[in-house]
Amino acid sequence: MARRTLPVAAALTAAALVGMNPTTAEASPPGTKDVTAVLFEWNYASVAKECTSTLGPAGYGYVQVSPPAEHIQGSQWWTSYQPVSYRIAGRLGDRTAFKNMIDTCHAAGLKVVVDTVVNHMAAGSGTGTGGSSYTKYDYPGLYSSPDFDDCTSQVTNYQDRWNVQHCELVGLADLDTGEEYVRKTIAGYMNDLLSLGADGFRIDAAKHIPAEDLANVKSRLTNPSVYWKQEVIYGANEAVQPSEYTGNGDVQEFRYAYDLKRVLNNEKLAYLTNFGEGWGYLKSSDAGVFVDNHDTERNGSTLNYKDGANYTLANVFMLAWPYGAPDINSGYEWSDADAGPPNGGKVNACWQDGWKCQHAWPEIRSMVAFRNATRGQAVTGWWDNGNNWIAFGRGTKGYVAINHESSSQTRTYQTSLPAGTYCNVQNNTTVAVNSGGQFTATLGANTALAIYAGKSSC
Repeated sequence: MARRTLPVAAALTAAALVGMNPTTAEASPPGTKDVTAVLFEWNYASVAKECTSTLGPAGYGYVQVSPPAEHIQGSQWWTSYQPVSYRIAGRLGDRTAFKNMIDTCHAAGLKVVVDTVVNHMAAGSGTGTGGSSYTKYDYPGLYSSPDFDDCTSQVTNYQDRWNVQHCELVGLADLDTGEEYVRKTIAGYMNDLLSLGADGFRIDAAKHIPAEDLANVKSRLTNPSVYWKQEVIYGANEAVQPSEYTGNGDVQEFRYAYDLKRVLNNEKLAYLTNFGEGWGYLKSSDAGVFVDNHDTERNGSTLNYKDGANYTLANVFMLAWPYGAPDINSGYEWSDADAGPPNGGKVNACWQDGWKCQHAWPEIRSMVAFRNATRGQAVTGWWDNGNNWIAFGRGTKGYVAINHESSSQTRTYQTSLPAGTYCNVQNNTTVAVNSGGQFTATLGANTALAIYAGKSSC
């Protein structure tokens, strides 16, 4: 859930990602491929097909799916974030579709992260998407009034820890995660998802759950070191800070996305020379990063698909830059910020029916393989023109140049790459690197160049 001062209708998600090895939290997902495609509000049958056709071949390591729990009825996207039971019976598919999706994605070489809503239950009353009846504070067979926090008013003061973590986010029934029964029940839900093959969790609205409560829940899982990313939105001088949660796993670094928007729109790419920890962010090994997510693309705090080249170049930079573990947000066109997914979540084809499929945009998709090929290589040979034209290497494995100026730019770049012919994966043209590691190229306005070892032909 995202922190908002909007009505329930427009206010529903935010979380934080966490990754752990058996002894300590780790920001990057386990394995050699750390890029996650977040297929927001795709139904599970469509996710399965995309794992096979696109995500696996492109080199994505993870796919993140929207919450599977039964939720309130309604066409709006945020209904998925108001659970009424922990049955897999939401709009995006039933238990069988969910299990089939996981098995198919695993076969395509991907792991599956599940967006998980455990801070709260739904408001109001009615019948859920799977037929369960509910009223606020009473979800038959699951929770009743004693399982909720005593504060039954909305969160209003982010300088007050108790208010943030015991009151109700946009009026939703806030679970008392300090109680034994609630902890056991949440762990039971997550263990059920693990039994179906889930590989990790995004913890929605983690900021509104004490870190020690989440640690307790995690300790009860059948795999206590499972990948785990938590939504904890940074706020200056607020009582609850993202750094409190790094002991549990990855934490989503919202400042990264906010600052990329400001730099791309109003400042200079040259400022990015020490982007990341040098800007006061979480340690790279603790950070989940993104250009936008489903909340921020709607509330205007970050770039989104409507920003054209600025958005594309921000994603290219994120995938080229070795800080944090990147999420690629992939959703659908919207003019009404509350609008739910086209076709109820069924994707017949990318770029049809409003599906934006950012994960498959050629400029973005090609950088996933670049990131995999340059893993573990430091930034080398940074160059900039003092304004909006930058270039840098990734050791002996790759090189990137980004021209965010208003006109074409030509120069000879110095790399640490071996001599040879390379494919510029941004536009499928070849680049010749000489014996001194140099090449000359012209970049059009708002375009990029990316070459890497092992990719010689286009």
